[in-house]
Amino acid sequence: MSGISPQALVDPSAVIADGVSIGAFSIIGEGVEIGAGTWVGPHVVINGPTRIGDNNKIYQFSSIGEAPQDIGYKDEPTRLEIGDNNIIRESVTMSRGTVKGGGVTRVGSNNFFMAYTHIAHDCNVGSHVIFANGASLGGHAVINDYVTLGGFALIHQFVKVGAYSFCGMGSGVNKDVPPYMIVTGNPADARGLNTVGLKRRGFSPETIKALKNAYREVYTSGNKLVDAVDALLQEEQCPEVETFIEFIKNAERSIVR
Repeated sequence: MSGISPQALVDPSAVIADGVSIGAFSIIGEGVEIGAGTWVGPHVVINGPTRIGDNNKIYQFSSIGEAPQDIGYKDEPTRLEIGDNNIIRESVTMSRGTVKGGGVTRVGSNNFFMAYTHIAHDCNVGSHVIFANGASLGGHAVINDYVTLGGFALIHQFVKVGAYSFCGMGSGVNKDVPPYMIVTGNPADARGLNTVGLKRRGFSPETIKALKNAYREVYTSGNKLVDAVDALLQEEQCPEVETFIEFIKNAERSIVR
């Protein structure tokens, strides 16, 4: 059975699975669903419509599923969806979506959100990401799998950050970040390939070498971006380089370069 503190306030409409723990003075609002094995600490507020998966840990003073910080929001029934096995530390905020943004904010699984991080309305966050303290997303941002955001990194609204990339401490990211890269600074600049991260994730030396070649073509060859992409397309590439090229081709805000 659920371990709900007598000092917690849980709306009768909330769906609480077996094995959920809810700490003292936490508030679980209307339209909230919490999956099995999830632990909600004290002084947490979760409003709905919000669906939280299994085996998450949500620490004190977090605000999950609150109305979006958007002046055009008119109390429409938008929602927040969170996957499984996430660690959500103290004072994290995650907002629901807006109608104009598709109505939903999505967070994947196996993520680590350190204290004071913020997920804005209509964001789409993948899985296995790490947000260090104070890292924040503007509305509609897309964070792909295995991304790391350093402390107080700021991602502008509508920006996309590619898989396996690393945004350094205090970065101000206002353009799309291709996968596998390191960016730092405000505004953020490209600093190289995320070689250490790729090795840790089991990328082969051959794949890393191919990605380094692709990076050099785009960033250090002196060619215009369109010419660099065309040059890469002239040769057969491994799947990872193909992903790198495809991201650049589809970037809507230009890329950090």
